[in-house]
Amino acid sequence: MSNNTENKNISSVLKSVNKPGRYIGGEYNRVMKNKDEVKCRFAFCFPDTYEIGMSNLGVRILYDVLNRDKDIWCERVYAPWEDMKAKMEEYDIPLSAVESGDPLSSFDIVAFSLQYELCYTTALQMLKLAGFPLRSKDRGEDVPIIIGGGPCVFNSEPVADFFDLMNIGEGEEVLVEICHLYNEMKDNGTYTRADFLRAASHIEGVYIPSLYEVSYNEDGTIKEYRPLYDDVPTKIRKRIIEDLDKAPYPDKLIMPYVETVHDRIVLEVYRGCIRGCRFCQAGMVYRPIREKSPETLCKNAQCLYENTGYDEISLISLSISDYSQIRELTDGLLSWTDNAHVSLSLPSLRIDSFSEELMKKVSSVRTGGLTFAPEAGTQRLRDVINKNVNEEDLMRAVGIAFRGGKSNVKLYFMNGLPTETLEDIEGIADLAGKVVKEYYTLPKQDRPRGVSVTISVACFVPKPFTPFQWEKQDSFEQLIEKQEHLKNCITDKKIRYTYHDAKVSFVEAVLARGDRRLSDAIELLVEEGAMFDAWDEYFDYDKWMSAFERAGVDTAFYTTRGFGLDEVLPWDMIDCGVTKEYLLRERKKAYEGKTTPSCAEHCNGCGANKLGGKNRWCN
Repeated sequence: MSNNTENKNISSVLKSVNKPGRYIGGEYNRVMKNKDEVKCRFAFCFPDTYEIGMSNLGVRILYDVLNRDKDIWCERVYAPWEDMKAKMEEYDIPLSAVESGDPLSSFDIVAFSLQYELCYTTALQMLKLAGFPLRSKDRGEDVPIIIGGGPCVFNSEPVADFFDLMNIGEGEEVLVEICHLYNEMKDNGTYTRADFLRAASHIEGVYIPSLYEVSYNEDGTIKEYRPLYDDVPTKIRKRIIEDLDKAPYPDKLIMPYVETVHDRIVLEVYRGCIRGCRFCQAGMVYRPIREKSPETLCKNAQCLYENTGYDEISLISLSISDYSQIRELTDGLLSWTDNAHVSLSLPSLRIDSFSEELMKKVSSVRTGGLTFAPEAGTQRLRDVINKNVNEEDLMRAVGIAFRGGKSNVKLYFMNGLPTETLEDIEGIADLAGKVVKEYYTLPKQDRPRGVSVTISVACFVPKPFTPFQWEKQDSFEQLIEKQEHLKNCITDKKIRYTYHDAKVSFVEAVLARGDRRLSDAIELLVEEGAMFDAWDEYFDYDKWMSAFERAGVDTAFYTTRGFGLDEVLPWDMIDCGVTKEYLLRERKKAYEGKTTPSCAEHCNGCGANKLGGKNRWCN
């Protein structure tokens, strides 16, 4: 920051930045407390813009949970856009919370939700703007405890040196326990950073990176993760909420002054997934499956409608049509939403569980297109990844959509999957063409006007805690070749083709599979101003490659090198519930082209049942 000594704060520069509503606070339904009457001040940081962070359900839930405790005041913090960041650096304005306007140095605990790997640079820029040392080891007693949480911490290692504490798993209970431990140690005079972190390591679901020593083999692979003290656990088991019906859920939502990404009521229907797609990290790390009852969900929805006035309700889960009581839930909601002119959104529909009945319920309140995810273009490859859908399922689903008046269908695929060939790539174009043909099988009077099929193709990134965690990623050149090959295979103008930038996927793979040796490269990028790397216009592949090279990081070691089946992986100290033995069995079946039934059909012994949880599937 500059040496400008003019006394300014964020409010003093609002007229000179875009969208000042991002920073002014004062929203309806925000939580305000007397800061002199609370014991623990908690800053919940989302490393992206206000518009995106305000739409995040996890932040909404945890904000509500923490503020229910009279001794805790949780406030929100978002990343400033580039114009505000420039003003903050020019006038030495520290990053502050939306509710009180106080700088982060006034807080006891500062937590970040790490939703995707490319948000790391933004999170660290926020630490810089707060005036905190980036590295945990450099922080003194006057610096708040810095926590990381969210899906990315299932491999915390690339950013382990920057965070004091990692919350592994669901945070509703563990974050409150961390705050209570902090308050207790402050009250009895035993608090120091080191003693607090040592004590916090005893809380299930808490990982303290600084309490582990990492050693490496001569070939660069990890030799061992060793706790520095006997009382520090060798393995950190994730936390879950066992009964979602009893778990707190917000009855009010903060009403923003600016338009956010998802201006609507969001209902979390269940956690986990009954499917076992072998590429999907979320389907593994969010196990076991736990559903909310239709009664609870309908009560939540009506309460939020009365307190917000939103005219759309979105039902979210990894696959909403797999909810075992979807009929009862939609009937319960439609009993009042139709009359109230509230639309019902079902964003994650499985091809094989999509029905005409469900279609009619959606159509009664919503127009537009539908999205399905075949993931692969041939049945052989769909069996490899255990998608458990076939071409007939897709044609039946799109037929229902067309008959229901939907003319736009979007299909999600991946390229670079294990065992994939160019024939599989060609199958994507072929499948999209068959969807168009399905439209024309309907009598003209029964089909909507103007069919459009969009195929969106992402690059496969091998993720921790999946059966494909050991696989190599296709090289950048291979991914580009496949993207171009598919483009050349598409000749029908009714088919639109979009694809993910292979350069972004390459960097994502390095970060997803990396270890602590990446920290120097990430710090270099932050010191050189990198931020908002998840935004296409700010992602700079060449800068990432330069930083990796200068920090001595061999990117191929984490991407195009397959990991050994007996190799110590960077995330092996984490217990997500699913056993490594199960993942290895699933990997073997993938290469044999064998599928595994869903949890609804048969318990496949993944190991997640040991975590408990109120569910009907685990033995």
